[in-house]
Amino acid sequence: MLDALIWLPVTVIYIWGSDRYRLFDAYFFLPEMLFILIYDVYFVRLFGGTPGKLIVGLRILKVNGEPITYREACLRYSVDFGFYLLASIALITAAMRMTDAEFLGLGFIARAERLAELTPGWYQSLDYASFVWIWGELVVLLTNKKKRALHDFIAGTIVVHKSLEESVLDPIAVAAE
Repeated sequence: MLDALIWLPVTVIYIWGSDRYRLFDAYFFLPEMLFILIYDVYFVRLFGGTPGKLIVGLRILKVNGEPITYREACLRYSVDFGFYLLASIALITAAMRMTDAEFLGLGFIARAERLAELTPGWYQSLDYASFVWIWGELVVLLTNKKKRALHDFIAGTIVVHKSLEESVLDPIAVAAE
């Protein structure tokens, strides 16, 4: 929730721009991708979590208690990033198939429906797969003792509260001795 709040200014800029300019998604694509990678990969690797996680005292570690590397940070975000990347490409492609007059002549809902009509044929399958992924993440998170999501299993990570970090590391230290 805090990460969503931190992202709010970027979201407002996106909504404002994508409502006024047909190709805003195309122009915003690279800066947004860079921001996403910095936020969800670089910060996670450098600080052990996104700013929102860190504010509430959470930290991402490898399951063995070691700090994560870029490998784990990339793996944790890889599926979401893939879905986002492909969806962005599909929506940019759809926007390029419209004229400025058509784009600006439609209201918000009608424009969203028209863009959905103009997306490549694979977009609907991507949308379904993304839906399944999100619900799968939730089901896995709620049904395992350590509250690990699918992306944690993919990356070999665990999210711990900083106050519990020592207890996660203690058994490792004992086993090493």
